[in-house]
Amino acid sequence: MTLTDQIKKITKSKPFYAVAGAGGYAVDNVRTLRGRLRTKLRARRDEVRKHAGTTSTRASRVYDDLAARGRKMVTRASHEPAQGRDEVSGTAEPEPVSRESRVPSRRITPRPKKPTSA
Repeated sequence: MTLTDQIKKITKSKPFYAVAGAGGYAVDNVRTLRGRLRTKLRARRDEVRKHAGTTSTRASRVYDDLAARGRKMVTRASHEPAQGRDEVSGTAEPEPVSRESRVPSRRITPRPKKPTSA
């Protein structure tokens, strides 16, 4: 049987039509849903805008609270005041650490390799 004959056989089968029908059904439902959503959103446009503004304000407050909490944690951890955002420039580099203040690093020595048996 040639490829053309196989395609004709498939396209004339009931499962093929069922799949095509399911696709058409899905497209029709999406179009209907899209129309309903558009109508509802137009009716509630002001409410949505108000909610977006409220959410933005709330997010800004949470961000500020997290920054204040972080500054307190840094101050506690370093036992000195944390730098405020006004005191730090965008191009600031860390201060060099003197040799005396460095903590000696632990060197990890590699384990000797075991001889492989042949």
